[in-house]
Amino acid sequence: MPAAVRGGTRPRAKPSSKTPPQAASKGATAKGAASQRAPAKARKAPVAEHHGLSPKVALIGSAAILAIALTATLATGHRGERLVSAIGTGIDNRFGAAGFRLKNVEVQGASTMATADIVKAAGVYKDQPLLGLDLKAMRTNIEHVGWVKEARVVRLLPDTLVISVVEHRQLAVWQHAGRQFVIDDHGQVIKEADPARFSRLPLVVGEGAAEHAPEILPTLAQRPQLIGAMDALVRVDDRRWDVRMKDGSLIQLPADNVDAALMQLERLDQRSRILELGFERIDLRNPDVIAVRPRQVQALQTQTIAQPAAAGQ
Repeated sequence: MPAAVRGGTRPRAKPSSKTPPQAASKGATAKGAASQRAPAKARKAPVAEHHGLSPKVALIGSAAILAIALTATLATGHRGERLVSAIGTGIDNRFGAAGFRLKNVEVQGASTMATADIVKAAGVYKDQPLLGLDLKAMRTNIEHVGWVKEARVVRLLPDTLVISVVEHRQLAVWQHAGRQFVIDDHGQVIKEADPARFSRLPLVVGEGAAEHAPEILPTLAQRPQLIGAMDALVRVDDRRWDVRMKDGSLIQLPADNVDAALMQLERLDQRSRILELGFERIDLRNPDVIAVRPRQVQALQTQTIAQPAAAGQ
């Protein structure tokens, strides 16, 4: 059936080669009437009656075509998938030829040290067709980078890719089995981070220290004088902590109620300024008794003065 054209003259139906007798007589009558009166609006062209396939036959045919297509796809080694991929690549290349190619990568929210690792994980290159990038897969790869807590990737047409990240907070340097690692605020290792560049972070030592560091370091951070004099936190038997001070002294913390023990230490320091004067060891493992061992005074070395030899010897 000819398509209707809005606002224009309807196309004339193409005459058929043979005219049924009834249609011919009607046409002759209409022609005679038209010669006796003014021209009228064009009538709708007669719609030929169409006898299609029955629903049952159509359903059977569709199922057969689907089965043939599936068999062909399996027999050709997923050629259909490759065909769809090739079509997508062709479309993407056409847009790339129109100027939709990667020129700039903007990384937001990342430190200078993390940026290079994030761009590497994105796996993009200059002049890459921008519309063909799999942003979901790219975000997954970026979130596997140790620096990154979460990421968001956005295309800015015609030529820019924006990667916005939230970094894990670097908490401490963990020393274990002769190696050092940077850990985040969940105790997870940031494998890309170089510990030598994070000397400002606290040092935690021993098995289990990385896992339990997020529990104790915020408590110590509330006591600037103590953490400022601290050299390292040593995990003992994966149960409790020893605080090793920069002057070599030691504070032994209990396995439980660490905050209460540190409050006892603060009261002791207010009375005797023990953190300032120095000590060898403070034992806070017993909540009822604070044991303090003063720093031992080194004995003065005596000099032996050689006596002059007697004359004639």
